[in-house]
Amino acid sequence: MGIKQEAARLNTRMRQEIPLVHNITNYVTVNDCANALLAIGASPIMADDALEAADITSISSALVINIGTLNQRTVESMILAGKKANELGIPVVLDPVGAGASDLRNKTTGKILEQVRITVLRGNLSEVSYVAGLSVSTKGVDTSDEDNNKDARSVALAVAKKLSCIVAVTGAIDVITDGKRVVKVSNGHPLLSKVTGTGCMTSAITGGYAGTREDAFTAAAAGILSMGIAGEIAFEKAGALGTGSFHMALIDALSNLNEGTIEEMGKIEEE
Repeated sequence: MGIKQEAARLNTRMRQEIPLVHNITNYVTVNDCANALLAIGASPIMADDALEAADITSISSALVINIGTLNQRTVESMILAGKKANELGIPVVLDPVGAGASDLRNKTTGKILEQVRITVLRGNLSEVSYVAGLSVSTKGVDTSDEDNNKDARSVALAVAKKLSCIVAVTGAIDVITDGKRVVKVSNGHPLLSKVTGTGCMTSAITGGYAGTREDAFTAAAAGILSMGIAGEIAFEKAGALGTGSFHMALIDALSNLNEGTIEEMGKIEEE
């Protein structure tokens, strides 16, 4: 069975199991992440206070940490939740939004990576390049034109080996690796970059797939494939109407996504 078939099968399993996914995410996209998880078949919970972060993680199937709207209050919560997840063998997805853009983001990313074992790291090329230790010219939360010249495959492999985790670099062509295996996903549509939160939603639904406790490499591939395919379907349905309609159609597409659609539409290349 190839990776596309495994990812498709995982979609069915996740919808059956409905894993609870704890998200410590940003206030710009928290509602989108919750709706994306519900649409894909998982169950979201958002708890970012340090007094309950570890407790909520302990009853969850996966933890997603997103530093998009970073503040000092939630850094402690992220560390406490991450340590509890590690203690209980719960998968952790890290989305280092804007890493490389500020001293606080850089120090927080370093602190999380030092104290928490990450299962899947998902980010754009600038963010993952920063984690790799490369010089970056981050443009807010987007990949900069300068960083687009870097080789995503090499960067992803370097970080996967450095952190002993799955790395997913998302862009026009997505690259997913565990440091040995490499797959490339070419699903998606440029309009995904014109709606805020699509990267955050991708990390969240990756957490949903990881919550099945299936192979994390397959979970990452399933998350990336799902958002890419949903983007294509949403554009066909509502892209011409504008980004607001596209946004709504994206949630619709995720809610209707199934094993057959992933097998039929998935564009994934295994090296």
